Amino acid sequence: MTDPISPESPEARRHGFHQRLSDLGVTDRMIVVTKRVAVGAFNEGFTHAGNLAYLSLVTLFPFFIVAAAIARLFGRTGDGLQAVSAFLQTVPPEVANLLRPAIIEVLEGRSGSLLWLGALVGLWTTSGFIETIRSILRQAYGIPSVTPFWRLKLAAIGMVIASVVLAMMAFSFQVILLGVEQFIWRFLPFASGTAQILSISRIAPAIALFAAMYILFYTLTPSRYRKSGCPKWPGPAFVTAWWMGCTTALPFVIGTFGGYGLTYGSLAGVMVALIFFFLIGFGVVIGAELNAALAETPDNGLEKPQEGPEGKT
Repeated sequence: MTDPISPESPEARRHGFHQRLSDLGVTDRMIVVTKRVAVGAFNEGFTHAGNLAYLSLVTLFPFFIVAAAIARLFGRTGDGLQAVSAFLQTVPPEVANLLRPAIIEVLEGRSGSLLWLGALVGLWTTSGFIETIRSILRQAYGIPSVTPFWRLKLAAIGMVIASVVLAMMAFSFQVILLGVEQFIWRFLPFASGTAQILSISRIAPAIALFAAMYILFYTLTPSRYRKSGCPKWPGPAFVTAWWMGCTTALPFVIGTFGGYGLTYGSLAGVMVALIFFFLIGFGVVIGAELNAALAETPDNGLEKPQEGPEGKT
């Protein structure tokens, strides 16, 4: 069954009469973009956010098992725990305290063939999360997928492996930055300004989050719009700001209203994690709708890229 195309999606606008954003004033442009985002997010946002919240908990453990296995393959067993630490810096303390002991227990309990079996299962499971985000973006742009399931699955598995390798490279770069910063502070005190610039590693989680979301959005955007001049960065930028805002605000909200422990009992921590991931999922939907709202079709139409079957992904 094919999902109905939103009347505000780029594909619907391509086949109808809509004013181009470049022909509107700043105020009218903001109103039009806001309307497009609101319609798309209201129609599909809650459903997709619920799916992402569930998948986040289901795929979190398999992803770190995959990360640990690949890190061990490269002889860098510590990178698996570093990946856990980096991720937990981007979630509220309540969520981190819930997930940290469980994830570490899972990683430490797997070795040898058990680790690799878990990694294979983890690759399959985690790829479902990638497919959900692909579906969100395609629905936002109004383009259904016609690529065979097995090719989409292989592409998603490849993205999971690539994300782990990129994370390992980021860890190495961060270690180099910290080493250079310490060298400057100790031996070149007159260059303290440079050291302060290098201390950007303190905001590394936000930078890494934006980079990851940008790569994800760019790769999963339908090729018809990925290869055009449509902006790709606003969505990832919004998701990053939304994610950091939720991480900062959720503990305050929980502390202000409280009582969730009495309501959910021993499941209180799990419910907080689900609420957090639901909010993040809704932010991802808004980010996808924002990119789609800013996507414009040239007057002569977007040309379909001259490519093989890969272009359908």
